[in-house]
Amino acid sequence: MNRDIRDRSDIIALVDRFYEKVKTDAVIGYFFTEVAKINWPEHLAVMYDFWDNALFFSGGYEGNPMQVHKNLHTKSPMTMQHFQRWNQLFSETVDDMYAGEKAELIKQRALSIAMVIQIHLFK
Repeated sequence: MNRDIRDRSDIIALVDRFYEKVKTDAVIGYFFTEVAKINWPEHLAVMYDFWDNALFFSGGYEGNPMQVHKNLHTKSPMTMQHFQRWNQLFSETVDDMYAGEKAELIKQRALSIAMVIQIHLFK
């Protein structure tokens, strides 16, 4: 049985494994590698702060994910299927690594955030 997410080091491990999957994913990988042309060290550092704040309220994240996704959507339109795939990969990664209250909470936060972004993009 996997243990629960306990701290920032667990967030870092989760984010790293998740984005290793994303980079090569046939459905959404191109958004990161071709459309956004992600600077991976910079992006990962932001994602560590984002998820650390989302789960542990660390206050370390400063950014505007809505605007980032709007800009990306302008370059290459995103669909509900793209969001579903992102959430599937994220949940699978969490489930592969962790189990418990925080693991369930981070999956729920991911779904909620994706839903809010979709509402704004697809209205």
